[in-house]
Amino acid sequence: MKIAIAGYGIEGEENYRYWSSISGDITIVDEKEEPDRPVPEGAKVLLGEGSFQQLQDFDLVIRTAGLAPYKIKTDGIIWSSTNEFFDKCPAPIVGITGTKGKGTTCTLLASILKASGRTTHLVGNIGVSALSILDKVSAEDIVVFEMSSFQLWDIKKSPGTAVVLQIEADHLNVHEGMDDYVAAKANIVRHQTTDDAVFYHPTNRYARQIAEGSVAETKVAFATDEHGSVTVVDDMFVCNNQQICSVDALQLLGEHNVENACAAISVALHLGCDAEAVEQGLKDCKGLPHRIEYVGQVDGVDYYNDSYSSAPSATVAAIRAMLQPVVLIIGGMDRGADFSTLRSVIRKSAQIKKILVIGQIQHKLTSLLRDEGIDNLEELDASTMTDIVARAREVADEGDAILLSPGCASFDMFMNFTDRGDQFKKAVQA
Repeated sequence: MKIAIAGYGIEGEENYRYWSSISGDITIVDEKEEPDRPVPEGAKVLLGEGSFQQLQDFDLVIRTAGLAPYKIKTDGIIWSSTNEFFDKCPAPIVGITGTKGKGTTCTLLASILKASGRTTHLVGNIGVSALSILDKVSAEDIVVFEMSSFQLWDIKKSPGTAVVLQIEADHLNVHEGMDDYVAAKANIVRHQTTDDAVFYHPTNRYARQIAEGSVAETKVAFATDEHGSVTVVDDMFVCNNQQICSVDALQLLGEHNVENACAAISVALHLGCDAEAVEQGLKDCKGLPHRIEYVGQVDGVDYYNDSYSSAPSATVAAIRAMLQPVVLIIGGMDRGADFSTLRSVIRKSAQIKKILVIGQIQHKLTSLLRDEGIDNLEELDASTMTDIVARAREVADEGDAILLSPGCASFDMFMNFTDRGDQFKKAVQA
Protein backbone atom coordinates (compact mmCIF):
# COMPACT_ATOMS: atom_id res chain seq x y z
CA MET A 1 0.00 0.00 0.00
CA LYS A 2 1.30 3.44 -0.94
CA ILE A 3 0.72 5.92 1.90
CA ALA A 4 1.21 9.70 2.13
CA ILE A 5 1.62 11.38 5.51
CA ALA A 6 0.14 14.82 4.76
CA GLY A 7 1.50 17.41 7.17
CA TYR A 8 4.59 16.71 9.23
CA GLY A 9 4.34 18.30 12.65
CA ILE A 10 3.92 16.51 15.98
CA GLU A 11 0.87 14.55 14.77
CA GLY A 12 2.49 13.80 11.41
CA GLU A 13 5.53 12.41 13.20
CA GLU A 14 3.29 10.04 15.20
CA ASN A 15 1.39 9.09 12.03
CA TYR A 16 4.69 8.22 10.32
CA ARG A 17 5.73 6.03 13.26
CA TYR A 18 2.39 4.21 13.33
CA TRP A 19 1.98 3.61 9.60
CA SER A 20 5.63 2.62 9.20
CA SER A 21 4.76 -0.48 11.21
CA ILE A 22 2.03 -1.27 8.65
CA SER A 23 3.60 -0.39 5.30
CA GLY A 24 7.08 0.22 3.96
CA ASP A 25 5.98 2.55 1.14
CA ILE A 26 5.45 5.85 2.92
CA THR A 27 6.05 9.42 1.72
CA ILE A 28 6.13 12.49 3.98
CA VAL A 29 4.27 15.37 2.33
CA ASP A 30 4.36 18.97 3.51
CA GLU A 31 3.98 22.35 1.84
CA LYS A 32 6.87 23.68 3.92
CA GLU A 33 10.33 23.13 2.47
CA GLU A 34 11.42 22.47 6.04
CA PRO A 35 8.63 20.72 8.02
CA ASP A 36 8.03 21.47 11.69
CA ARG A 37 9.58 18.16 12.74
CA PRO A 38 12.88 16.67 11.55
CA VAL A 39 12.35 14.20 8.71
CA PRO A 40 13.72 10.68 9.42
CA GLU A 41 16.88 9.87 7.54
CA GLY A 42 16.15 8.05 4.29
CA ALA A 43 12.43 8.84 4.31
CA LYS A 44 10.68 9.61 1.01
CA VAL A 45 9.52 13.23 0.88
CA LEU A 46 7.37 15.49 -1.26
CA LEU A 47 7.86 19.05 -0.03
CA GLY A 48 7.01 22.57 -1.10
CA GLU A 49 4.03 24.68 -2.12
CA GLY A 50 1.25 22.73 -3.83
CA SER A 51 2.40 19.35 -2.52
CA PHE A 52 -1.03 18.46 -1.10
CA GLN A 53 -2.48 18.84 -4.60
CA GLN A 54 -0.16 16.18 -6.05
CA LEU A 55 -1.26 13.00 -4.26
CA GLN A 56 -3.10 11.21 -7.07
CA ASP A 57 -0.88 8.12 -6.96
CA PHE A 58 -1.40 7.23 -3.29
CA ASP A 59 -3.76 4.58 -1.93
CA LEU A 60 -4.09 6.30 1.44
CA VAL A 61 -3.49 9.91 2.48
CA ILE A 62 -3.23 10.46 6.23
CA ARG A 63 -4.03 14.09 6.88
CA THR A 64 -2.86 15.92 9.99
CA ALA A 65 -5.75 17.42 11.96
CA GLY A 66 -5.31 21.08 10.93
CA LEU A 67 -5.16 20.26 7.21
CA ALA A 68 -8.58 20.66 5.61
CA PRO A 69 -9.66 17.57 3.62
CA TYR A 70 -10.68 19.73 0.67
CA LYS A 71 -7.08 20.96 0.31
CA ILE A 72 -5.95 17.44 -0.58
CA LYS A 73 -6.17 16.22 -4.19
CA THR A 74 -5.97 12.43 -4.47
CA ASP A 75 -7.72 9.47 -6.07
CA GLY A 76 -6.99 7.45 -2.92
CA ILE A 77 -8.69 7.44 0.48
CA ILE A 78 -8.26 10.44 2.78
CA TRP A 79 -7.87 9.18 6.35
CA SER A 80 -6.70 10.48 9.74
CA SER A 81 -5.27 9.25 13.01
CA THR A 82 -8.67 9.91 14.62
CA ASN A 83 -10.42 7.71 12.06
CA GLU A 84 -7.81 5.00 12.54
CA PHE A 85 -8.19 5.06 16.31
CA PHE A 86 -11.98 4.92 16.19
CA ASP A 87 -11.78 2.06 13.70
CA LYS A 88 -9.35 -0.02 15.80
CA CYS A 89 -10.13 0.93 19.42
CA PRO A 90 -11.66 -2.02 21.36
CA ALA A 91 -12.92 0.13 24.26
CA PRO A 92 -15.94 2.47 24.50
CA ILE A 93 -15.12 6.10 23.67
CA VAL A 94 -16.48 9.28 25.23
CA GLY A 95 -15.93 12.15 22.77
CA ILE A 96 -16.04 15.73 24.04
CA THR A 97 -16.12 18.80 21.81
CA GLY A 98 -16.99 22.48 22.05
CA THR A 99 -15.15 25.76 21.57
CA LYS A 100 -13.82 26.03 25.11
CA GLY A 101 -13.86 23.77 28.15
CA LYS A 102 -13.11 20.53 26.28
CA GLY A 103 -9.80 19.84 28.00
CA THR A 104 -11.07 20.65 31.48
CA THR A 105 -14.25 18.58 31.07
CA CYS A 106 -12.22 15.67 29.71
CA THR A 107 -9.79 15.89 32.61
CA LEU A 108 -12.57 16.04 35.21
CA LEU A 109 -14.37 13.07 33.66
CA ALA A 110 -11.16 11.02 33.41
CA SER A 111 -10.36 11.78 37.05
CA ILE A 112 -13.80 10.60 38.19
CA LEU A 113 -13.60 7.44 36.07
CA LYS A 114 -10.16 6.64 37.51
CA ALA A 115 -11.48 7.21 41.04
CA SER A 116 -14.21 4.66 40.25
CA GLY A 117 -11.55 2.07 39.42
CA ARG A 118 -11.89 2.14 35.62
CA THR A 119 -8.72 1.99 33.53
CA THR A 120 -9.07 5.30 31.68
CA HIS A 121 -7.16 6.71 28.70
CA LEU A 122 -7.26 10.49 28.15
CA VAL A 123 -6.29 11.32 24.56
CA GLY A 124 -6.81 13.61 21.58
CA ASN A 125 -6.62 17.37 21.33
CA ILE A 126 -5.52 17.47 24.97
CA GLY A 127 -2.01 16.63 23.74
CA VAL A 128 -1.83 12.82 23.86
CA SER A 129 -1.81 11.03 20.51
CA ALA A 130 -4.55 8.42 20.45
CA LEU A 131 -2.49 6.15 18.21
CA SER A 132 0.40 6.21 20.68
CA ILE A 133 -1.72 4.36 23.28
CA LEU A 134 -3.84 2.19 20.96
CA ASP A 135 -1.88 -0.99 21.70
CA LYS A 136 -2.41 -0.43 25.44
CA VAL A 137 -6.23 -0.23 25.31
CA SER A 138 -8.35 -3.26 26.20
CA ALA A 139 -12.08 -3.82 25.81
CA GLU A 140 -12.66 -3.32 29.56
CA ASP A 141 -11.07 0.15 29.52
CA ILE A 142 -12.66 3.46 28.65
CA VAL A 143 -11.29 6.27 26.45
CA VAL A 144 -11.98 9.97 27.00
CA PHE A 145 -11.21 11.78 23.73
CA GLU A 146 -10.98 15.56 23.43
CA MET A 147 -12.12 16.30 19.88
CA SER A 148 -11.43 19.50 17.96
CA SER A 149 -13.33 20.54 14.85
CA PHE A 150 -10.23 19.60 12.84
CA GLN A 151 -10.29 16.03 14.15
CA LEU A 152 -14.03 15.80 13.50
CA TRP A 153 -13.92 17.22 9.95
CA ASP A 154 -14.17 13.87 8.17
CA ILE A 155 -14.72 11.33 10.95
CA LYS A 156 -16.41 8.08 9.86
CA LYS A 157 -17.56 6.88 13.31
CA SER A 158 -19.00 8.78 16.26
CA PRO A 159 -18.32 8.09 19.94
CA GLY A 160 -20.93 6.08 21.83
CA THR A 161 -21.14 8.91 24.34
CA ALA A 162 -20.81 12.42 22.90
CA VAL A 163 -20.56 15.67 24.86
CA VAL A 164 -21.15 19.01 23.13
CA LEU A 165 -20.12 22.04 25.15
CA GLN A 166 -20.75 25.67 24.26
CA ILE A 167 -19.88 26.51 20.64
CA GLU A 168 -19.02 29.96 19.32
CA ALA A 169 -17.09 31.33 16.34
CA ASP A 170 -13.49 30.11 16.25
CA HIS A 171 -10.90 28.88 13.75
CA LEU A 172 -12.69 30.82 11.02
CA ASN A 173 -9.28 31.53 9.49
CA VAL A 174 -9.10 27.79 8.70
CA HIS A 175 -12.74 26.75 8.31
CA GLU A 176 -14.66 28.13 5.33
CA GLY A 177 -17.11 29.84 7.69
CA MET A 178 -19.29 29.27 10.74
CA ASP A 179 -21.43 26.71 8.92
CA ASP A 180 -18.35 24.63 8.10
CA TYR A 181 -17.13 24.90 11.71
CA VAL A 182 -20.47 23.79 13.19
CA ALA A 183 -20.87 21.03 10.59
CA ALA A 184 -17.48 19.63 11.59
CA LYS A 185 -18.48 19.69 15.26
CA ALA A 186 -21.77 17.97 14.38
CA ASN A 187 -19.89 14.90 13.15
CA ILE A 188 -19.46 13.91 16.78
CA VAL A 189 -23.06 12.61 16.66
CA ARG A 190 -23.55 12.07 12.92
CA HIS A 191 -22.82 8.34 13.04
CA GLN A 192 -24.38 7.54 16.41
CA THR A 193 -26.99 4.79 16.90
CA THR A 194 -30.15 4.73 19.02
CA ASP A 195 -28.21 2.98 21.81
CA ASP A 196 -25.77 5.90 22.14
CA ALA A 197 -25.99 9.06 24.26
CA VAL A 198 -25.36 12.76 23.80
CA PHE A 199 -24.96 15.39 26.54
CA TYR A 200 -25.14 19.02 25.47
CA HIS A 201 -24.96 22.60 26.68
CA PRO A 202 -28.38 23.75 27.90
CA THR A 203 -28.52 27.20 26.31
CA ASN A 204 -26.10 27.19 23.37
CA ARG A 205 -28.12 26.95 20.16
CA TYR A 206 -25.37 25.22 18.19
CA ALA A 207 -24.93 22.54 20.86
CA ARG A 208 -28.69 21.93 20.96
CA GLN A 209 -28.84 21.83 17.16
CA ILE A 210 -26.09 19.21 17.08
CA ALA A 211 -27.78 17.11 19.77
CA GLU A 212 -31.07 17.22 17.91
CA GLY A 213 -29.28 15.80 14.88
CA SER A 214 -28.35 12.63 16.75
CA VAL A 215 -30.52 9.49 16.61
CA ALA A 216 -29.39 8.57 20.15
CA GLU A 217 -32.32 7.92 22.45
CA THR A 218 -30.45 9.35 25.45
CA LYS A 219 -30.19 13.13 25.08
CA VAL A 220 -29.43 15.18 28.19
CA ALA A 221 -28.93 18.93 28.59
CA PHE A 222 -26.45 19.12 31.46
CA ALA A 223 -26.67 21.78 34.20
CA THR A 224 -30.48 21.55 34.17
CA ASP A 225 -33.02 19.78 36.38
CA GLU A 226 -34.05 17.30 33.69
CA HIS A 227 -33.61 13.57 34.29
CA GLY A 228 -29.99 12.43 34.14
CA SER A 229 -28.60 15.96 34.31
CA VAL A 230 -26.38 17.29 37.09
CA THR A 231 -26.98 20.82 38.31
CA VAL A 232 -26.16 22.87 41.42
CA VAL A 233 -28.64 23.44 44.25
CA ASP A 234 -27.56 25.12 47.51
CA ASP A 235 -23.87 24.63 46.69
CA MET A 236 -24.36 20.90 46.09
CA PHE A 237 -24.10 18.95 42.86
CA VAL A 238 -27.51 17.32 42.42
CA CYS A 239 -28.93 14.75 39.97
CA ASN A 240 -32.52 13.50 39.91
CA ASN A 241 -33.13 15.28 43.24
CA GLN A 242 -30.27 13.33 44.85
CA GLN A 243 -27.27 15.16 46.32
CA ILE A 244 -23.93 13.99 44.90
CA CYS A 245 -21.34 16.08 46.74
CA SER A 246 -20.47 19.64 47.66
CA VAL A 247 -19.32 22.09 44.99
CA ASP A 248 -16.33 22.68 47.30
CA ALA A 249 -14.92 19.34 46.10
CA LEU A 250 -14.19 21.06 42.79
CA GLN A 251 -10.64 22.45 42.87
CA LEU A 252 -10.99 24.77 39.86
CA LEU A 253 -11.80 28.49 39.78
CA GLY A 254 -14.81 30.00 38.02
CA GLU A 255 -18.48 29.41 37.32
CA HIS A 256 -17.55 28.08 33.89
CA ASN A 257 -15.72 25.22 35.59
CA VAL A 258 -18.78 24.47 37.72
CA GLU A 259 -20.63 24.10 34.42
CA ASN A 260 -17.85 21.88 33.03
CA ALA A 261 -18.11 19.76 36.18
CA CYS A 262 -21.88 19.41 35.70
CA ALA A 263 -21.19 18.00 32.23
CA ALA A 264 -18.46 15.64 33.45
CA ILE A 265 -20.50 14.37 36.42
CA SER A 266 -23.60 13.83 34.26
CA VAL A 267 -21.58 11.59 31.94
CA ALA A 268 -19.82 9.83 34.83
CA LEU A 269 -23.14 8.90 36.46
CA HIS A 270 -24.45 7.70 33.09
CA LEU A 271 -21.38 5.43 32.86
CA GLY A 272 -22.03 3.94 36.30
CA CYS A 273 -19.83 5.97 38.66
CA ASP A 274 -21.15 6.55 42.18
CA ALA A 275 -21.19 9.70 44.35
CA GLU A 276 -18.03 8.68 46.22
CA ALA A 277 -16.05 8.37 42.98
CA VAL A 278 -17.40 11.73 41.79
CA GLU A 279 -16.32 13.52 44.94
CA GLN A 280 -12.88 11.89 44.97
CA GLY A 281 -12.38 12.53 41.26
CA LEU A 282 -13.19 16.23 41.66
CA LYS A 283 -10.78 16.52 44.60
CA ASP A 284 -8.01 14.74 42.69
CA CYS A 285 -8.31 16.99 39.61
CA LYS A 286 -6.15 20.07 40.04
CA GLY A 287 -6.80 21.40 36.55
CA LEU A 288 -4.68 21.78 33.44
CA PRO A 289 -1.72 24.09 32.84
CA HIS A 290 -2.51 27.42 31.17
CA ARG A 291 -6.19 27.41 32.33
CA ILE A 292 -6.43 30.22 34.93
CA GLU A 293 -3.29 28.65 36.40
CA TYR A 294 -2.03 30.36 39.53
CA VAL A 295 1.64 31.12 38.96
CA GLY A 296 2.38 32.80 42.27
CA GLN A 297 2.62 36.09 44.14
CA VAL A 298 5.44 38.60 43.75
CA ASP A 299 5.52 41.80 45.86
CA GLY A 300 1.87 41.33 46.78
CA VAL A 301 0.68 40.92 43.15
CA ASP A 302 -0.92 37.60 42.07
CA TYR A 303 -0.16 36.23 38.60
CA TYR A 304 -2.54 33.99 36.63
CA ASN A 305 -1.66 32.19 33.40
CA ASP A 306 -4.72 31.63 31.20
CA SER A 307 -2.78 31.29 27.95
CA TYR A 308 -5.11 28.52 26.74
CA SER A 309 -7.65 31.30 26.25
CA SER A 310 -7.62 31.61 22.47
CA ALA A 311 -11.26 32.66 22.13
CA PRO A 312 -13.08 35.64 23.69
CA SER A 313 -15.46 33.40 25.69
CA ALA A 314 -12.52 31.95 27.61
CA THR A 315 -11.38 35.45 28.58
CA VAL A 316 -14.93 36.25 29.70
CA ALA A 317 -14.86 33.17 31.96
CA ALA A 318 -11.47 34.13 33.38
CA ILE A 319 -12.58 37.70 34.13
CA ARG A 320 -15.66 36.40 35.95
CA ALA A 321 -13.48 34.07 38.03
CA MET A 322 -11.34 36.94 39.37
CA LEU A 323 -12.24 38.43 42.77
CA GLN A 324 -9.61 41.20 42.98
CA PRO A 325 -8.53 44.18 40.84
CA VAL A 326 -7.12 42.93 37.54
CA VAL A 327 -4.51 44.05 35.04
CA LEU A 328 -5.66 42.14 31.95
CA ILE A 329 -3.33 41.14 29.10
CA ILE A 330 -5.26 40.37 25.89
CA GLY A 331 -4.59 40.11 22.16
CA GLY A 332 -2.70 37.97 19.69
CA MET A 333 -3.48 36.66 16.22
CA ASP A 334 -6.76 37.62 14.57
CA ARG A 335 -8.90 34.54 13.76
CA GLY A 336 -12.13 36.36 12.98
CA ALA A 337 -13.66 35.88 16.43
CA ASP A 338 -16.63 37.88 17.72
CA PHE A 339 -15.56 40.14 20.60
CA SER A 340 -18.98 41.69 21.32
CA THR A 341 -19.66 39.75 24.54
CA LEU A 342 -16.11 40.28 25.81
CA ARG A 343 -16.37 44.02 25.16
CA SER A 344 -19.62 44.19 27.13
CA VAL A 345 -18.21 42.18 30.03
CA ILE A 346 -15.08 44.35 30.22
CA ARG A 347 -17.16 47.54 30.16
CA LYS A 348 -19.35 46.28 33.02
CA SER A 349 -16.53 44.79 35.08
CA ALA A 350 -15.61 46.88 38.09
CA GLN A 351 -12.41 44.98 38.87
CA ILE A 352 -10.53 45.53 35.58
CA LYS A 353 -8.26 48.50 36.30
CA LYS A 354 -6.03 48.29 33.20
CA ILE A 355 -5.98 46.43 29.87
CA LEU A 356 -2.76 45.80 27.97
CA VAL A 357 -3.46 44.91 24.32
CA ILE A 358 -0.77 42.92 22.50
CA GLY A 359 -0.12 41.17 19.21
CA GLN A 360 -1.21 41.41 15.60
CA ILE A 361 -4.81 42.26 16.52
CA GLN A 362 -3.96 45.08 18.91
CA HIS A 363 -5.05 48.03 16.71
CA LYS A 364 -8.33 46.38 15.71
CA LEU A 365 -9.09 45.20 19.25
CA THR A 366 -8.21 48.56 20.79
CA SER A 367 -10.60 50.24 18.36
CA LEU A 368 -13.38 47.77 19.21
CA LEU A 369 -12.90 48.34 22.94
CA ARG A 370 -12.84 52.12 22.59
CA ASP A 371 -16.05 51.97 20.55
CA GLU A 372 -17.57 50.31 23.63
CA GLY A 373 -16.50 53.28 25.76
CA ILE A 374 -13.54 51.49 27.35
CA ASP A 375 -10.53 53.77 27.78
CA ASN A 376 -8.44 52.17 30.56
CA LEU A 377 -6.30 50.43 27.97
CA GLU A 378 -2.90 50.62 26.39
CA GLU A 379 -1.54 49.23 23.13
CA LEU A 380 1.67 47.51 24.04
CA ASP A 381 4.22 47.18 21.24
CA ALA A 382 6.31 44.71 23.23
CA SER A 383 8.12 42.01 21.32
CA THR A 384 8.78 39.66 24.25
CA MET A 385 6.76 38.27 27.15
CA THR A 386 9.39 39.65 29.53
CA ASP A 387 8.55 43.18 28.35
CA ILE A 388 4.81 42.49 28.58
CA VAL A 389 5.05 41.24 32.17
CA ALA A 390 7.34 44.12 33.12
CA ARG A 391 4.78 46.67 31.91
CA ALA A 392 1.95 44.84 33.66
CA ARG A 393 3.93 44.95 36.91
CA GLU A 394 4.46 48.71 36.51
CA VAL A 395 0.71 49.40 36.44
CA ALA A 396 -0.28 46.83 39.11
CA ASP A 397 -0.54 47.60 42.83
CA GLU A 398 -0.25 45.34 45.84
CA GLY A 399 -3.40 43.23 46.09
CA ASP A 400 -3.98 43.22 42.31
CA ALA A 401 -3.94 40.25 39.94
CA ILE A 402 -2.15 40.22 36.59
CA LEU A 403 -4.13 37.96 34.28
CA LEU A 404 -2.80 36.70 30.96
CA SER A 405 -6.00 35.71 29.17
CA PRO A 406 -5.46 36.71 25.52
CA GLY A 407 -8.76 35.61 23.93
CA CYS A 408 -6.77 35.17 20.70
CA ALA A 409 -4.47 32.65 19.06
CA SER A 410 -0.78 32.82 19.89
CA PHE A 411 0.90 32.20 16.54
CA ASP A 412 1.74 35.83 15.78
CA MET A 413 4.32 35.98 18.59
CA PHE A 414 4.69 32.47 20.00
CA MET A 415 4.92 28.86 18.83
CA ASN A 416 1.58 27.98 20.46
CA PHE A 417 -0.46 28.68 23.60
CA THR A 418 1.87 26.44 25.65
CA ASP A 419 4.92 28.45 24.61
CA ARG A 420 3.05 31.68 25.39
CA GLY A 421 2.05 30.45 28.85
CA ASP A 422 5.47 29.01 29.63
CA GLN A 423 7.14 32.29 28.69
CA PHE A 424 4.68 34.14 30.94
CA LYS A 425 5.52 31.86 33.87
CA LYS A 426 9.26 32.20 33.29
CA ALA A 427 8.95 35.99 33.17
CA VAL A 428 7.03 36.00 36.46
CA GLN A 429 9.44 33.60 38.15
CA ALA A 430 12.38 35.74 37.02
